[in-house]
Amino acid sequence: MKKDQFQELLLGFELIGLPFLVALKPPIGHDTIESALPEGFEERVEGRGFVDGGWVQQQLILNHPSVGCFVTHCGLSLLSEARMTDYQLVLLTYVGDQIINARLMGKDLKVGVEVEKSEEDGFFTREGVCRAVKTVMDEISEVSKQVKENHAKHTKFLMKQGLESSYIDGFVQNLHDLLKT
Repeated sequence: MKKDQFQELLLGFELIGLPFLVALKPPIGHDTIESALPEGFEERVEGRGFVDGGWVQQQLILNHPSVGCFVTHCGLSLLSEARMTDYQLVLLTYVGDQIINARLMGKDLKVGVEVEKSEEDGFFTREGVCRAVKTVMDEISEVSKQVKENHAKHTKFLMKQGLESSYIDGFVQNLHDLLKT
């Protein structure tokens, strides 16, 4: 991520006004997170916002009951893990397959809210980040209710006992049927 987008993301979290933890790599051209933070950011979010540039125990953190939502870059493995949890998804894409993954999750399956992009340059804005997080965190929003309901429905399906083996069993049965004909 370039420094301007890195800062826009952090300013979006600040704008939300809720506690947050951001774990990401330093932007291009910076060796540390601290060297790229927006001016005065640390002081403004002290005690409620944390930014970390190292490795974090993501699954341990995300399984904590205080987590309300997960802002993800929409990598396929992260989305698979995220669908097995109770928190809301905010889909923040940047490149490649992330965009396709986000459209599937946000528009087709409706299990998350995609951060809107600026029509001017195609990048996300702090206001877009804020709006998406507030949308999924709003208990009375119709969008939030639908996302929560769909997320729970898909999680229940994916966690169903024997789901994976049923696909393999069905495949084997189809092979046997083909041999009989």
